Parts: sequence; structure tokens; C-alpha cells
Amino acid sequence: MQKNLNVAVVGAGLMGHGIAQVFATAGHHTTITDTSNDALQAAPSHIRRNLELMQIEPLGVLDRIRLCGQLADAVAGADLVIEAAPERIELKQRLFGEIAEAAPQHAILASNTSVIPITEIGERLDKQARFRLVGTHWWNPPHLVPLVEVVCTRFTSDAVFDDTFDILRAVGKCPVKVYKDVPGFIGNRLQHALWREAISLVHRGVCDAETIDTVVKQSFGMRLPVLGPMENADLVGLELARNVHQIIFPDLDNATEPSPLLLELIDGTHLGMRTGKGLRDWTPEQADQVRQKLALHLISANDD
Repeated sequence: MQKNLNVAVVGAGLMGHGIAQVFATAGHHTTITDTSNDALQAAPSHIRRNLELMQIEPLGVLDRIRLCGQLADAVAGADLVIEAAPERIELKQRLFGEIAEAAPQHAILASNTSVIPITEIGERLDKQARFRLVGTHWWNPPHLVPLVEVVCTRFTSDAVFDDTFDILRAVGKCPVKVYKDVPGFIGNRLQHALWREAISLVHRGVCDAETIDTVVKQSFGMRLPVLGPMENADLVGLELARNVHQIIFPDLDNATEPSPLLLELIDGTHLGMRTGKGLRDWTPEQADQVRQKLALHLISANDD
């Protein structure tokens, strides 16, 4: 791969402008496009605030970012196109049809979907485009969380899979290879298995939502940065893991549909921080404090 890439990011929202920031910070010429002119024009100010919080001089980074209102123009000279549009499969399929037609035939085509199988996103593409289609699942906020899951399909060429991995590693991310295209890939399957049980415990009256957060943050959550679940299982011994599983697995939630508690809250328009109530109650100040605390924690973790 060439040293300096032309990168196009489709979508100027939270994920899109954060992804663009990563590539521009690494020295690549980066174009952002969005159908919303308001979102597009707001992207540089969001990036500037991110960089200032990270104590990075914004000027040189912003000089490498171009805004473009037309998708075809944005991807016309791209070596790498990353789609960061809302999680609607029909939208993503349509976008990749347009991207594949307008982008150079060597361009890597990547989707930032967090759960939709990449195979389904690319099912309307021709064979040559499907060779170049790969998943790149970034985590929120993408400029601060190191991990990117690189997902191949049975159509993805080995060269595209490897090149995408190498590009992400070169811009300072921690890519991992996902060899089988399953819904949710790796991280979200693990995360939402935890969420399913957490919401179930609240729904069953075992504890309240605040207690769930306290338990996670003040126990095994403290170990996770240095001790992953596979390491932990080997550390305590697989006999103990088996014995624990024999006792608790029969009582764990194994629902295949969203929790009734979630549906009840959503029906009451209790949607989370933005409405002031979700599983927990939030003032605007409390919500801002959580966001600020998270950003500073991630910045500190990246500096270590």
C-alpha cells in the first residue's frame, strides 16, 4: 500500500468524523461526505474540539480534511472508502452500489456497521466489488478507542483483508481479524450478552440499574484492561469455570428477543440520556459528566 492514501468517509456523524480524524491525524488526505449539509459543515468543529481535548494541534489535521456534498465526487479518487451511515441495511446496500460505481477499481470498500453481516450489505454488488468489500467495525468514540474489527466475507480477497488490517495498524489502531462474518462480529456479541443478563436482572427485581453499573465497575470491570475473559478462565482454572457454569448457566437469561423492560421503557419514550430517563434517570449535567469522564479516561489510557 502507498504511504499516503486518499481516504473517503461516507457519513459525517459521530463515527464518521471521528474516523476521518484518525486518518487525517496520521497524514492521509481525507474527504468526508454526507447528505446532510448541516452534519457535514459541523464536522470540522467537532474534530477541532476532539483534537484540543487530546492536546493535538488542530490546524495541520484540518488542512488534510475536505468536505464534499456529492458522494460520487467524494469517492472518485479514493484508495479506501469507509461507510459510516446509519444502521439500515437497505441504505448501506444502496450506498455501496453507488460507491462501487464511482470509486476507482482498486479502492478498498469498507463498512463500519456494528452488527449487520458484511455479506448481506454486499449482496447486490458485482463479483469484483465484493472482492474489495470488508468490514471495519470501529468503536465509539472511534478516535479514542483503539480496536477495529476487520471482517472478511467468503468473497473478500486475502489481499484486501490483509491490506485493510495493515492500514489500520499503521494509523495507530489495534485491528483484529474476524474470519467468519457473523452478526455483531466479536465485541458486540460479547457486550450484548452482558447487557442481556444485566437488563434481565433488573427486570426480575434482583437489583436496580445503578447497582448493575456499580458491580461491573467495582469488580471484574477493573480487571478487564489487563485480564481478558480467556486469560481469566485459564488463571482460575478450567475446572472451576466448568463448575461455575454448571450452576449458573441454567438460570442465565437466554431470550432471543429484546427484554420486555426495554420495550416498556421505549413505549414510554424513556430512551436514555437524551430524554432524561432510560434504565437510569439523567439530568443534562449528569449526562455531560459521563461523556466528559469517558473521553478523559480514554485519552489517559491511550497515553499510558
